[in-house]
Order: sequence, then C-alpha cells, then structure tokens
Amino acid sequence: MTTALLDGKFAVITGAASKRGLGLATARLFAKHGATVAILDLDEAAAKEAAAELGENHVGMACNVTDQDSVKQAMDALIQKWGRIDILVNNAGITQPLKIMEIGPKNYEDVLDVNLRGTLYCSQAVIPHMRENKSGKIVNMSSVSAQRGGGIFGGPHYSAAKAGVLGLTKAMARELAPDNVRVNAICPGFIATDITAGKLTDEMRASINAGIPMGRPGTADEVAGCALFLASDISSYVTGSEVDVNGGSLIH
Repeated sequence: MTTALLDGKFAVITGAASKRGLGLATARLFAKHGATVAILDLDEAAAKEAAAELGENHVGMACNVTDQDSVKQAMDALIQKWGRIDILVNNAGITQPLKIMEIGPKNYEDVLDVNLRGTLYCSQAVIPHMRENKSGKIVNMSSVSAQRGGGIFGGPHYSAAKAGVLGLTKAMARELAPDNVRVNAICPGFIATDITAGKLTDEMRASINAGIPMGRPGTADEVAGCALFLASDISSYVTGSEVDVNGGSLIH
C-alpha cells in the first residue's frame, strides 16, 4: 500500500478533459493519491465526464482561462463548495506549428492568451485564498520548447508563451514564498499525447527519438508523476524551479 500523498487536499487542474492529455493523467494520479479534483475545461460536458470517471466527489466545470470573469467565477464556486483550494495546476494550453513569418496577430493572441494569460488569471484567482491560508502549491506547465527555442512542434510564439510561463513562475515563487505558497514549473519534452497524435511521420518520429538519450517519447503519466511531486509535501523546499521531464533530450 503506497502512502496517499494528497490525502484531504483539494486540487484544480485546468484544460484537463482531453482523453490522452497531461491534465487528465495528472487528475487521475492526484485522485489516486487522495485529492478531490476539479477539472476545468472549455468543454463542460467533457469536463463533467472526465470528473465522473475519477469517481464521486470530483467536479467538472466549464472555464475559459482567458476570461478573467469566467476564471474568478469557477474558482470562487470551488472555494465556496470545498472551503479551500490547496493545489492549482495550470495545464490549459494550445500550440500551433507555424514558422516565424507565418504568425499573424490572431495566432499570437490565441497562443499567448491561453498559455500565458490563462496561467496568470487562474493563479490570481487562487492567490488571495492561498495567502490567507498560508498554504498552497501552484504547478505551471511550460515546455522544453521554451528552453531550447522550439524545435519539436510549436512555433516561435509557443516558445515565447512557454518561456513567459517560466518567468512568471519564478517571479510568483519569489513573491509568494513568504506566505508559504510554492510555485514551480514543469518542462515536458516530447510526450505522446493527442496534440501530436497522427501528425508525425515515421521518419519524424525516428529523428525525434534519436535526439532523446532515453530513446523514446515520454508518457502523460510520467509528467503527472512530476506534478504529484511538486503538489505534495515531499517537495516542501522546492519553489521557483523548472523541472525537466524530457528523457534527457535537453541536459543543461
């Protein structure tokens, strides 16, 4: 019997309704470790279905992370329902495989808004509550793309947004540490999820794997394991860090 690392904790995970995504894998692992989880997603039906799959007491809600009112309503409703939010995982994100000169205003807005503005708005919605409780963990989803300047899937605007997430994570960690709120980022490398499903030729896959010392893509569960570490008390002295989950594809 393994110890439940999140017993009695309440966790919110954004963009977590996608069947093979990082968010739902994280939600499953958190639930397995005793957390009560709220899955927030643009698609309310999918969010409710995903939450039901986790078991009773888990919550699925519609939320547009780029809309401050939508975010505030969702977080306030959860605080009212649960009495507390202990963990926020800012997982909602989108990507577009564009070259630098192909990025139009709408592309820029969409990618920066969901990945970066969404992370800011969701964090702002829970910070006052976490400060008041003198306790909280925020886990932000960045990407190896931010560290190495793209090179797998997302365009330069995606790299910029995910690099922005790293800067935001570190600044938030510094500001919130005195209130015992820890903020960390995860930088996944090439992970087999729905985002990449069906978009890679065998040749592309072989060349990507060749660049990974472990010789294979990661799984959503392997990213979830890192989120569990950062969301639990076993990482109690870790804040402002970016944890690489990439099979060695970027060794600093």
